[in-house]
Amino acid sequence: MCRLLFTLLVVGIACGDGPKEKPARDALKPLNILVGSWKGTGTPEGTQQERQKGHWQETVTWEWQFKDADAWLTVAFDKGKHFARGELRYRPATDDFELTLTTVGKDKLTYAGKLTGKQLAFDRPVPEARQVERLTFSLLHDNRITYRLDARPEGGTAFTRKYLVGLTKEGEAFADVGRPERECIVSGGAGTMAVSFEGKTYYVCCSGCRDEFKANPKKYVEEWEAKRKK
Repeated sequence: MCRLLFTLLVVGIACGDGPKEKPARDALKPLNILVGSWKGTGTPEGTQQERQKGHWQETVTWEWQFKDADAWLTVAFDKGKHFARGELRYRPATDDFELTLTTVGKDKLTYAGKLTGKQLAFDRPVPEARQVERLTFSLLHDNRITYRLDARPEGGTAFTRKYLVGLTKEGEAFADVGRPERECIVSGGAGTMAVSFEGKTYYVCCSGCRDEFKANPKKYVEEWEAKRKK
C-alpha cells in the first residue's frame, strides 16, 4: 500500500501539477495603457541645431488582436521616421515579451524584454554593428508615454541615446484626470467605444476588442457578470 501511494505521488508530480501557463491576454493586461492612438514628436540626439533639423511628428496606434485563446498587441506608425508597424507578444517559456517591428525600409527587427515598474525595455543584438540596441517605453501616465532608442557597444555597460519620441493620447489633454472611466469588457483597459448585446451597452478599448466582442458576446458578458458578482 505504501509503495502504491509513493508511486502515485511520483506520477502526479511528473505529470505536472506545477504552475499553469499564464494566458497571453492576462500577461498583456499591464500594457493596456498603450492601447489607443497617440500623437508624438521625435527628436534625435545631437546639437540643438541637429535636434531642430531632425525632429519629426508621428501617430502611433496600438490595438488588441485575438485568435482562439491567443492574444497579442499590434502597433502602427503613421508617418513614423523609423518604424511602420509591429506586433507585441507574450512568451510563456521565458515569461517576457517579444516585440517584432517592421522598419520604414521593410526590415524586420526582433526585440525581447520585460516590464519593470513603468519601464518596458527591449534589447536587440546587432552583430554587424557590434552593439546592442535597447528600445524603452516609459508608461508615464494614462495620457503620456515616451519611447527611446539607446545603443551600447558589445561588452560595454553604458547606453547612448539615439532618439526620443514623446507621445500624448490623441483627443485627450494631458491634465485630463479624474474623469469617470469605463472598463473594456474584453481586455480590462479603459473603454472608449460602446458595444451592445441583448439590449445592454458595454465598452471596449479598440477595434480589435470590438471585433472580438462581436464574435463572442455571450462569453464576455458572462465573464463580466461573474466578475461583478465577486
